[in-house]
Amino acid sequence: MKQTLTVDANGYDIIISNDEFSKLVEDLNAFTYGQKRLIVISKKVYGLYKTKLNLNPDELFILNDGEREKNFKNYIKILQKAAELGLTRSDIIIAIGGGVVGDIAGFAASTYMRGIDYIQVPTTLLAMVDSSVGGKTAIDLDNYKNLVGTFYQPSRVFININFLETLNRRQYNSGLGEILKYAFIEDNCEYSKPIFLFEYLTLCAERLQERDPITLCRIIEYCLDLKISVVNQDEKEAKLRKILNFGHTFAHAIESLSKFKKYTHGEAVIQGIFFVLKLAYQENRISYSYYRLSLDLLTKYGFKEETPKYKPEEIIEMMKRDKKAKQEKIIFILPCDKRKVKEVKITPKDLLGKF
Repeated sequence: MKQTLTVDANGYDIIISNDEFSKLVEDLNAFTYGQKRLIVISKKVYGLYKTKLNLNPDELFILNDGEREKNFKNYIKILQKAAELGLTRSDIIIAIGGGVVGDIAGFAASTYMRGIDYIQVPTTLLAMVDSSVGGKTAIDLDNYKNLVGTFYQPSRVFININFLETLNRRQYNSGLGEILKYAFIEDNCEYSKPIFLFEYLTLCAERLQERDPITLCRIIEYCLDLKISVVNQDEKEAKLRKILNFGHTFAHAIESLSKFKKYTHGEAVIQGIFFVLKLAYQENRISYSYYRLSLDLLTKYGFKEETPKYKPEEIIEMMKRDKKAKQEKIIFILPCDKRKVKEVKITPKDLLGKF
């Protein structure tokens, strides 16, 4: 199975396949022929696949796993490694790992010598359907998520679903959380034809949770079709691209409050989706039938709403510091109908009674 999608912004291709890893390495070597390379790779992925990938150890920067590794200290180390290898503006950085690796490697590429090429090789479901595509790069500042970053498109994205065979259940479910996000925003993405992702996710829940290869390739393609449509229209998040933050305002707040220890990103996004669904229903923005239908979809994938472990005031204070907040108002992407959302600004005072 192989599918190629193209992002108009920067004109790069996304290759989705279940090829043998030897073919992935062959493709990487062909695409980077004649270039010096720095390969930033997840420690866990390196441990699992170092034999199959057979990478040159001299080219490697092995990054420990976890959101807390997406920091200035490691960013500087990556730049230093690039300088040690003698990378010039005509050379390339390759990111092999989940969203943390992709974010920090992309940020390093965007700033090294004012920008060099980079390739994304996502190895988690979440990175495959979201963070590897679209050109958002970032590192965290203290406990503030993605506060320092750039918009910088990769040169190519290689998605090989065989990496998902060793992905643990928790991280796989984290990716499902990001996939479900797309079901609620489909119509706003203005893709060229209807996908009916909400309905498809309802029907294929069992196959997707069992990691059926055909279903996985199809879901990844559908999610990326929607994301590419948004990025092509609004690369720098001036307006339309904000819909991709559905569930994320609340998610980033609880991730930060837990110092990135309690939740995976997808787990936090799911709790954020539960929150905005409840908020939209409380404000009479969606019907009770749609509210229940939405909860049923989340439940079908085994997700449950949790009672926040933090005081509402703490969550609100953290949301006020979100980079998308404006003029003391917190911005939410709220559902307004099936597959449709709307940007809404809410004051902290009005939000306090919604928990």
